[in-house]
Amino acid sequence: MGQRESRLEDLVIDAGFWRGRRVFLTGHTGFKGAWTALLLRSVGAEVYGLSLPPRNENDLFNVARLRDDLVHHLGDIRDIATMRGALEAAQPDVVIHMAAQALVRASYDDPVETYTTNILGTVNLLEAARWFPSIKAVVVVTSDKCYENNGSLRACREDDPMGGHDPYSSSKGCAEIITASYRRSFFQNEASTLIASARAGNVIGGGDWSRDRLVPDIMQAFMAGEAVRIRNPDAIRPWQHVMDPVIGYLMLAQRLVQGGSSFAEAWNFGPGEDKEIPVSALVQGLAAHWGTDAHWVLDQSDNPHEAAYLKLNCEKARTRLDWLPVIDFDLALKLSSQWYRAFQQGADMRAVTLQQINTILAA
Repeated sequence: MGQRESRLEDLVIDAGFWRGRRVFLTGHTGFKGAWTALLLRSVGAEVYGLSLPPRNENDLFNVARLRDDLVHHLGDIRDIATMRGALEAAQPDVVIHMAAQALVRASYDDPVETYTTNILGTVNLLEAARWFPSIKAVVVVTSDKCYENNGSLRACREDDPMGGHDPYSSSKGCAEIITASYRRSFFQNEASTLIASARAGNVIGGGDWSRDRLVPDIMQAFMAGEAVRIRNPDAIRPWQHVMDPVIGYLMLAQRLVQGGSSFAEAWNFGPGEDKEIPVSALVQGLAAHWGTDAHWVLDQSDNPHEAAYLKLNCEKARTRLDWLPVIDFDLALKLSSQWYRAFQQGADMRAVTLQQINTILAA
Protein backbone atom coordinates (compact mmCIF):
# COMPACT_ATOMS: atom_id res chain seq x y z
CA MET A 1 0.00 0.00 0.00
CA GLY A 2 3.05 2.24 -0.04
CA GLN A 3 2.55 5.80 1.11
CA ARG A 4 -0.98 5.18 2.39
CA GLU A 5 0.12 2.39 4.73
CA SER A 6 3.01 4.50 6.04
CA ARG A 7 0.63 7.33 6.87
CA LEU A 8 -1.75 4.94 8.60
CA GLU A 9 1.12 3.79 10.79
CA ASP A 10 1.79 7.42 11.69
CA LEU A 11 -1.84 7.60 12.80
CA VAL A 12 -1.41 4.47 14.94
CA ILE A 13 -3.71 2.52 12.62
CA ASP A 14 -1.83 -0.64 11.78
CA ALA A 15 -2.84 -1.80 8.30
CA GLY A 16 -1.50 -5.24 9.20
CA PHE A 17 -3.96 -5.41 12.10
CA TRP A 18 -6.94 -4.69 9.86
CA ARG A 19 -5.94 -6.70 6.78
CA GLY A 20 -8.30 -9.69 6.53
CA ARG A 21 -10.02 -8.86 9.83
CA ARG A 22 -13.76 -9.43 9.90
CA VAL A 23 -15.62 -6.25 10.89
CA PHE A 24 -19.36 -5.98 11.48
CA LEU A 25 -20.54 -2.43 10.76
CA THR A 26 -24.08 -1.26 11.45
CA GLY A 27 -25.32 1.78 9.56
CA HIS A 28 -22.98 1.20 6.62
CA THR A 29 -25.40 2.86 4.18
CA GLY A 30 -25.37 6.10 6.16
CA PHE A 31 -23.06 9.06 5.64
CA LYS A 32 -20.51 8.31 8.34
CA GLY A 33 -20.93 4.57 7.93
CA ALA A 34 -20.07 4.72 4.22
CA TRP A 35 -16.86 6.66 4.91
CA THR A 36 -16.01 4.08 7.60
CA ALA A 37 -16.61 1.19 5.21
CA LEU A 38 -14.38 2.79 2.57
CA LEU A 39 -11.55 3.31 5.05
CA LEU A 40 -11.87 -0.24 6.38
CA ARG A 41 -11.75 -1.64 2.86
CA SER A 42 -8.74 0.55 2.05
CA VAL A 43 -6.79 -1.22 4.82
CA GLY A 44 -7.95 -4.66 3.73
CA ALA A 45 -10.67 -5.44 6.28
CA GLU A 46 -13.55 -7.77 5.41
CA VAL A 47 -16.67 -5.69 6.07
CA TYR A 48 -20.13 -7.06 6.85
CA GLY A 49 -22.83 -4.39 6.96
CA LEU A 50 -26.28 -4.27 8.53
CA SER A 51 -28.42 -1.24 7.74
CA LEU A 52 -31.63 0.09 6.30
CA PRO A 53 -31.51 0.93 2.57
CA PRO A 54 -29.95 4.27 1.63
CA ARG A 55 -32.52 7.07 1.84
CA ASN A 56 -31.27 8.96 -1.21
CA GLU A 57 -30.07 7.67 -4.56
CA ASN A 58 -27.17 10.14 -4.32
CA ASP A 59 -26.00 8.97 -0.87
CA LEU A 60 -22.31 8.13 -0.65
CA PHE A 61 -23.06 4.41 -0.35
CA ASN A 62 -24.66 4.50 -3.80
CA VAL A 63 -22.46 6.93 -5.71
CA ALA A 64 -19.25 5.35 -4.39
CA ARG A 65 -20.58 1.91 -5.38
CA LEU A 66 -19.96 0.43 -1.95
CA ARG A 67 -22.34 -2.47 -2.45
CA ASP A 68 -19.57 -4.40 -4.22
CA ASP A 69 -17.05 -3.77 -1.42
CA LEU A 70 -18.76 -5.55 1.45
CA VAL A 71 -21.32 -8.13 2.48
CA HIS A 72 -24.44 -5.97 2.30
CA HIS A 73 -27.25 -7.02 4.64
CA LEU A 74 -30.44 -4.96 4.80
CA GLY A 75 -32.33 -5.06 8.08
CA ASP A 76 -33.68 -3.09 11.03
CA ILE A 77 -31.55 -2.99 14.18
CA ARG A 78 -34.76 -2.80 16.23
CA ASP A 79 -35.33 -6.50 15.42
CA ILE A 80 -33.02 -8.61 17.56
CA ALA A 81 -33.50 -11.72 15.41
CA THR A 82 -32.21 -9.75 12.42
CA MET A 83 -29.25 -8.55 14.47
CA ARG A 84 -28.35 -12.07 15.64
CA GLY A 85 -28.69 -13.48 12.15
CA ALA A 86 -26.39 -10.86 10.66
CA LEU A 87 -23.78 -11.43 13.37
CA GLU A 88 -24.02 -15.18 12.88
CA ALA A 89 -23.30 -14.74 9.17
CA ALA A 90 -20.41 -12.34 9.79
CA GLN A 91 -18.64 -14.06 12.73
CA PRO A 92 -16.73 -10.80 13.28
CA ASP A 93 -13.70 -9.98 15.39
CA VAL A 94 -14.70 -6.30 15.70
CA VAL A 95 -18.10 -4.59 15.77
CA ILE A 96 -18.63 -0.89 15.08
CA HIS A 97 -22.18 0.21 15.83
CA MET A 98 -23.16 3.35 13.88
CA ALA A 99 -26.78 2.73 12.85
CA ALA A 100 -29.00 5.44 14.30
CA GLN A 101 -31.64 8.06 13.75
CA ALA A 102 -29.04 10.81 13.60
CA LEU A 103 -30.94 14.09 13.16
CA VAL A 104 -32.07 16.49 15.89
CA ARG A 105 -34.96 18.00 13.93
CA ALA A 106 -36.21 14.59 12.77
CA SER A 107 -36.34 13.53 16.41
CA TYR A 108 -39.00 16.16 17.04
CA ASP A 109 -41.04 14.87 14.09
CA ASP A 110 -40.85 11.23 15.18
CA PRO A 111 -39.55 10.79 18.73
CA VAL A 112 -40.75 7.17 18.91
CA GLU A 113 -38.61 6.12 15.94
CA THR A 114 -35.69 8.05 17.41
CA TYR A 115 -35.93 6.38 20.81
CA THR A 116 -36.58 2.87 19.53
CA THR A 117 -33.75 3.06 16.99
CA ASN A 118 -31.13 4.67 19.18
CA ILE A 119 -31.99 2.94 22.46
CA LEU A 120 -33.50 -0.44 21.53
CA GLY A 121 -31.10 -0.76 18.60
CA THR A 122 -28.16 -0.37 20.97
CA VAL A 123 -29.65 -2.87 23.42
CA ASN A 124 -30.14 -5.38 20.60
CA LEU A 125 -26.57 -4.98 19.38
CA LEU A 126 -25.09 -5.49 22.85
CA GLU A 127 -27.49 -8.32 23.73
CA ALA A 128 -26.73 -10.12 20.47
CA ALA A 129 -22.99 -9.67 21.07
CA ARG A 130 -23.37 -11.80 24.22
CA TRP A 131 -24.12 -14.78 21.95
CA PHE A 132 -20.81 -14.44 20.12
CA PRO A 133 -17.91 -14.54 22.61
CA SER A 134 -15.49 -14.62 19.68
CA ILE A 135 -16.15 -10.89 19.20
CA LYS A 136 -13.12 -9.18 20.66
CA ALA A 137 -14.21 -5.54 20.60
CA VAL A 138 -17.35 -3.41 20.17
CA VAL A 139 -17.28 0.34 19.58
CA VAL A 140 -20.69 1.97 20.09
CA VAL A 141 -20.80 5.33 18.32
CA THR A 142 -23.09 7.88 19.98
CA SER A 143 -22.80 11.68 19.80
CA ASP A 144 -21.34 14.78 21.41
CA LYS A 145 -24.98 15.72 22.13
CA CYS A 146 -25.27 12.92 24.72
CA TYR A 147 -24.17 15.33 27.46
CA GLU A 148 -26.50 17.29 29.74
CA ASN A 149 -25.80 20.69 28.17
CA ASN A 150 -26.47 23.42 30.73
CA GLY A 151 -25.00 26.24 28.66
CA SER A 152 -21.63 26.14 30.41
CA LEU A 153 -18.63 27.37 28.44
CA ARG A 154 -16.59 24.41 29.70
CA ALA A 155 -15.80 21.65 27.20
CA CYS A 156 -17.61 18.37 28.00
CA ARG A 157 -15.49 15.58 29.44
CA GLU A 158 -16.23 11.85 29.27
CA ASP A 159 -17.28 11.72 32.94
CA ASP A 160 -19.82 14.57 32.67
CA PRO A 161 -23.52 13.73 33.20
CA MET A 162 -25.57 12.34 30.34
CA GLY A 163 -28.76 14.13 29.33
CA GLY A 164 -30.11 16.08 26.40
CA HIS A 165 -32.92 18.56 25.76
CA ASP A 166 -34.36 17.09 22.55
CA PRO A 167 -35.35 13.47 21.79
CA TYR A 168 -32.23 12.82 19.68
CA SER A 169 -29.79 14.09 22.32
CA SER A 170 -31.52 12.30 25.19
CA SER A 171 -31.65 9.07 23.17
CA LYS A 172 -27.88 9.24 22.74
CA GLY A 173 -27.41 9.88 26.45
CA CYS A 174 -29.53 6.77 27.08
CA ALA A 175 -27.42 4.77 24.61
CA GLU A 176 -24.30 5.73 26.58
CA ILE A 177 -25.88 4.68 29.88
CA ILE A 178 -27.01 1.37 28.35
CA THR A 179 -23.53 0.72 26.95
CA ALA A 180 -21.93 1.33 30.35
CA SER A 181 -24.52 -0.86 32.06
CA TYR A 182 -24.02 -3.79 29.66
CA ARG A 183 -20.25 -3.48 30.02
CA ARG A 184 -20.47 -3.67 33.83
CA SER A 185 -23.24 -6.29 33.94
CA PHE A 186 -22.31 -8.79 31.24
CA PHE A 187 -18.78 -8.19 29.93
CA GLN A 188 -16.59 -8.25 33.03
CA ASN A 189 -14.68 -11.52 33.01
CA GLU A 190 -11.24 -11.88 31.44
CA ALA A 191 -12.54 -13.56 28.29
CA SER A 192 -15.32 -11.01 27.70
CA THR A 193 -15.79 -8.86 24.66
CA LEU A 194 -14.46 -5.36 25.36
CA ILE A 195 -17.02 -2.55 24.95
CA ALA A 196 -16.23 1.13 24.38
CA SER A 197 -18.30 4.13 23.31
CA ALA A 198 -17.26 7.01 21.08
CA ARG A 199 -18.69 10.54 21.10
CA ALA A 200 -17.83 12.67 18.09
CA GLY A 201 -18.51 16.28 17.23
CA ASN A 202 -20.35 17.66 14.22
CA VAL A 203 -18.95 15.93 11.14
CA ILE A 204 -18.86 17.34 7.63
CA GLY A 205 -17.77 15.94 4.29
CA GLY A 206 -19.01 14.78 0.92
CA GLY A 207 -21.90 12.43 0.36
CA ASP A 208 -24.30 13.64 3.04
CA TRP A 209 -27.79 14.58 1.77
CA SER A 210 -29.68 14.45 5.06
CA ARG A 211 -32.65 16.76 5.36
CA ASP A 212 -32.23 19.66 7.81
CA ARG A 213 -28.52 19.04 8.29
CA LEU A 214 -26.38 22.12 7.84
CA VAL A 215 -23.77 21.20 5.22
CA PRO A 216 -26.17 19.30 2.92
CA ASP A 217 -28.57 22.25 3.13
CA ILE A 218 -25.75 24.66 2.26
CA MET A 219 -24.42 22.59 -0.61
CA GLN A 220 -27.82 21.96 -2.16
CA ALA A 221 -28.63 25.67 -2.01
CA PHE A 222 -25.29 26.57 -3.61
CA MET A 223 -25.76 23.97 -6.35
CA ALA A 224 -29.20 25.46 -7.08
CA GLY A 225 -27.81 29.02 -7.09
CA GLU A 226 -29.98 29.96 -4.09
CA ALA A 227 -29.27 31.64 -0.77
CA VAL A 228 -29.06 29.14 2.08
CA ARG A 229 -31.21 29.92 5.12
CA ILE A 230 -29.26 29.68 8.40
CA ARG A 231 -31.13 29.22 11.68
CA ASN A 232 -28.46 29.81 14.34
CA PRO A 233 -25.41 31.57 12.88
CA ASP A 234 -23.84 32.19 16.31
CA ALA A 235 -24.14 28.58 17.56
CA ILE A 236 -20.74 27.05 18.43
CA ARG A 237 -20.09 23.49 17.29
CA PRO A 238 -17.06 21.14 17.22
CA TRP A 239 -16.82 20.93 13.41
CA GLN A 240 -14.56 18.25 11.96
CA HIS A 241 -14.18 16.32 8.74
CA VAL A 242 -15.85 12.92 8.97
CA MET A 243 -12.54 11.10 8.51
CA ASP A 244 -11.06 12.42 11.76
CA PRO A 245 -13.46 10.63 14.14
CA VAL A 246 -13.63 7.59 11.84
CA ILE A 247 -9.86 7.21 12.17
CA GLY A 248 -10.39 7.55 15.93
CA TYR A 249 -12.97 4.76 16.00
CA LEU A 250 -10.58 2.39 14.24
CA MET A 251 -7.75 3.32 16.57
CA LEU A 252 -10.01 2.69 19.57
CA ALA A 253 -11.12 -0.71 18.25
CA GLN A 254 -7.52 -1.70 17.65
CA ARG A 255 -6.52 -0.64 21.17
CA LEU A 256 -9.39 -2.64 22.65
CA VAL A 257 -8.15 -5.77 20.89
CA GLN A 258 -4.46 -5.20 21.58
CA GLY A 259 -4.44 -3.17 24.80
CA GLY A 260 -7.17 -4.74 26.85
CA SER A 261 -9.83 -3.60 29.29
CA SER A 262 -8.23 -0.25 30.20
CA PHE A 263 -9.61 1.08 26.90
CA ALA A 264 -13.17 -0.20 27.51
CA GLU A 265 -14.53 3.23 28.38
CA ALA A 266 -16.17 6.28 26.82
CA TRP A 267 -14.10 8.50 24.49
CA ASN A 268 -14.52 11.96 22.94
CA PHE A 269 -13.29 12.63 19.40
CA GLY A 270 -13.39 16.26 18.36
CA PRO A 271 -11.26 19.15 17.14
CA GLY A 272 -9.06 21.24 19.38
CA GLU A 273 -11.12 23.61 21.51
CA ASP A 274 -9.75 26.58 19.55
CA LYS A 275 -11.20 25.02 16.37
CA GLU A 276 -14.80 24.93 17.62
CA ILE A 277 -16.34 27.87 15.82
CA PRO A 278 -19.71 29.43 14.95
CA VAL A 279 -22.06 28.29 12.22
CA SER A 280 -21.53 31.62 10.43
CA ALA A 281 -17.82 30.86 9.92
CA LEU A 282 -18.67 27.46 8.49
CA VAL A 283 -21.12 28.80 5.92
CA GLN A 284 -18.86 31.71 5.00
CA GLY A 285 -15.92 29.35 4.53
CA LEU A 286 -17.94 27.00 2.32
CA ALA A 287 -19.20 29.98 0.30
CA ALA A 288 -15.63 31.18 -0.22
CA HIS A 289 -14.57 27.77 -1.54
CA TRP A 290 -17.67 27.45 -3.71
CA GLY A 291 -17.60 30.98 -5.17
CA THR A 292 -19.98 32.21 -7.88
CA ASP A 293 -22.68 33.98 -5.89
CA ALA A 294 -22.80 31.55 -2.94
CA HIS A 295 -24.44 33.39 -0.04
CA TRP A 296 -26.70 32.97 2.99
CA VAL A 297 -29.54 34.72 4.81
CA LEU A 298 -30.86 34.45 8.35
CA ASP A 299 -33.83 32.11 8.83
CA GLN A 300 -36.13 33.99 11.22
CA SER A 301 -38.91 31.41 11.35
CA ASP A 302 -39.71 29.47 14.51
CA ASN A 303 -37.32 26.56 14.98
CA PRO A 304 -36.93 23.83 17.63
CA HIS A 305 -34.47 24.26 20.48
CA GLU A 306 -30.80 23.70 19.66
CA ALA A 307 -27.90 24.15 22.07
CA ALA A 308 -26.10 27.44 21.50
CA TYR A 309 -22.72 26.18 22.68
CA LEU A 310 -21.12 22.75 22.57
CA LYS A 311 -17.46 21.79 22.95
CA LEU A 312 -15.64 18.53 23.64
CA ASN A 313 -12.59 17.93 25.78
CA CYS A 314 -10.63 15.30 23.84
CA GLU A 315 -7.48 15.22 25.97
CA LYS A 316 -8.11 11.60 26.92
CA ALA A 317 -8.02 10.41 23.29
CA ARG A 318 -4.96 12.53 22.62
CA THR A 319 -2.94 11.26 25.57
CA ARG A 320 -4.05 7.62 25.80
CA LEU A 321 -4.85 6.72 22.18
CA ASP A 322 -2.30 9.06 20.56
CA TRP A 323 -5.18 10.28 18.40
CA LEU A 324 -5.05 13.75 16.92
CA PRO A 325 -7.23 15.44 14.30
CA VAL A 326 -5.29 15.58 11.04
CA ILE A 327 -7.66 17.72 8.94
CA ASP A 328 -7.72 21.43 9.71
CA PHE A 329 -10.93 23.41 9.39
CA ASP A 330 -10.15 25.04 6.06
CA LEU A 331 -9.13 21.72 4.47
CA ALA A 332 -12.36 20.14 5.76
CA LEU A 333 -14.35 22.93 4.08
CA LYS A 334 -12.32 22.63 0.88
CA LEU A 335 -12.75 18.85 0.63
CA SER A 336 -16.48 19.11 1.31
CA SER A 337 -16.99 21.83 -1.28
CA GLN A 338 -14.91 19.96 -3.86
CA TRP A 339 -16.89 16.75 -3.34
CA TYR A 340 -20.24 18.40 -4.03
CA ARG A 341 -18.84 20.39 -6.96
CA ALA A 342 -17.50 17.15 -8.48
CA PHE A 343 -20.88 15.50 -7.95
CA GLN A 344 -22.61 18.42 -9.66
CA GLN A 345 -20.24 18.03 -12.62
CA GLY A 346 -20.98 14.30 -13.01
CA ALA A 347 -17.60 12.99 -11.83
CA ASP A 348 -16.90 9.40 -10.78
CA MET A 349 -17.67 9.85 -7.07
CA ARG A 350 -16.03 6.61 -6.00
CA ALA A 351 -12.74 7.84 -7.48
CA VAL A 352 -13.24 11.31 -5.98
CA THR A 353 -13.94 9.93 -2.50
CA LEU A 354 -11.02 7.50 -2.53
CA GLN A 355 -8.75 10.30 -3.72
CA GLN A 356 -9.90 12.44 -0.80
CA ILE A 357 -9.12 9.60 1.61
CA ASN A 358 -5.63 9.34 0.13
CA THR A 359 -5.20 13.12 0.39
CA ILE A 360 -6.19 13.04 4.06
CA LEU A 361 -3.91 10.13 4.91
CA ALA A 362 -1.02 11.80 3.12
CA ALA A 363 -1.59 15.22 4.73
